[in-house]
Amino acid sequence: MGGFSLWHILILAILVLLLFGGNRFSTMMGDVAKGLKSFKQGLSDEDKPADQRQIPPQPQQPIDITPRPAEPTASPPSPDDQTRT
Repeated sequence: MGGFSLWHILILAILVLLLFGGNRFSTMMGDVAKGLKSFKQGLSDEDKPADQRQIPPQPQQPIDITPRPAEPTASPPSPDDQTRT
């Protein structure tokens, strides 16, 4: 009482296969396996010292240090330039 028997598990497995289909179900399980594998690999990378981790190299780009001309700032118009109506 209160537990699953072999018959309950078999009926549940058959219902899952009927709902999802064999191909879709195996694809989902493959995705779960890939996720677990990458999770375990991420955990093992954290255990390694920083100098042994595989970090992809970043491309080195030269820094542009040429001076640029100052952009002229717009000054507010003087009161004499405004026309009165």
